[in-house]
Formats: sequence, structure tokens, C-alpha cells
Amino acid sequence: MFAKTASIVTLLAAVASAMPAANAGTATTGGKLASRTNGDPAITHTVVAGLGGLHFDPDNVVAEIGDVIEWHFLPANHSVAQSSFGAPCKPLNTGNGFFSGFQPTPSGQAPDVFQITIEDTNPIWYYCAQTKGDHCQAGMAGVINQNFNSATNTLAAYKAAAALTGTSEIPAWVNPLEGVIANPNPLGGF
Repeated sequence: MFAKTASIVTLLAAVASAMPAANAGTATTGGKLASRTNGDPAITHTVVAGLGGLHFDPDNVVAEIGDVIEWHFLPANHSVAQSSFGAPCKPLNTGNGFFSGFQPTPSGQAPDVFQITIEDTNPIWYYCAQTKGDHCQAGMAGVINQNFNSATNTLAAYKAAAALTGTSEIPAWVNPLEGVIANPNPLGGF
């Protein structure tokens, strides 16, 4: 009886070691696996563009280094472009920002999503660059890792400044296909 129990325990241990760990991270652009320095698995944060109107949901995300931010796009045509707090609705002028390209979606979800991997905990400001309907000026803007100790650099202040800008600028200096992957959850129900 003891030998039979020991072999069952050995078999279960072998099966368990062959199974992938729960929450083992999500593949990011280029097939790299997001990771954390402390050994915890990376988290994928989902942001939906256009859910219930001209906004991102959620529009304020707190993420750790190695986490992935993944934007899903709903009708009709949205994008996500990196900005700075001081110049809302305009792409970063350094050429180091990101841009999803436009994701036209007649119904349901777009066939693609846009992902970035968080490399530090500095605030990342972003907006929808759609100029028809001035999405950014209407409130379609967001932040990752807002500094909650700042009384002035808040998401509300960023959106208020965005409302006062002219028209949004479409980034011209980045490859919009970088970070765009097939939607891993096209039936997500957003």
C-alpha cells in the first residue's frame, strides 16, 4: 500500500511541475514575456477605448515595472498616443513615445489590440489622436502611474488643459504597427 501511495505522490508531483504557473504573465510585443524583478508575475491591465463614449475605461491605471497595458478598441475609430502633461493632445516631441495607429471598428471590438510594457513608474500621459470629433478635447485622455502626491499634475488637470487645446495632433514619427497584436480576447464583452 505504501509503495502505491508513494508512486501516486511522485506522479502528482511530476504533473504539477510540468504545468505552467497560474498568472505566469502575458506575452508582449515581439514575444517577450513581461517580468518583474521581485519574481511576482506580470499583470496585464486592460483599458477599453470608446466604452460608453469618448473616454478610456479605466483612464487612470497604476502599474508595476514589467506589467503590460493593453488597449482594446470599440467603434468607431480610436487610437492611443503618448503625450506629456504639459502638452495634452500632442505627441511627445522626442520621438520616443508610442502610437497605436488608428483602429477602425465598425462594430464589436477591433481585431487588434495595442500593448506596451511598463519600464519605470514615471507617469505616462496619453490621448486619442482622432481629430474628427476632437476626441482628446472631449475627454478621451488617460494616465498610467499618476503621481498622487502632486496637487497639480492630475488627470483632471490634464483633461481640463486638453479641452482648451485646438485640435489633436496625429503622431507622424513612430511606427504605428509596433505594439499592435491580434486581439487575444475578441469576445471579451466590452
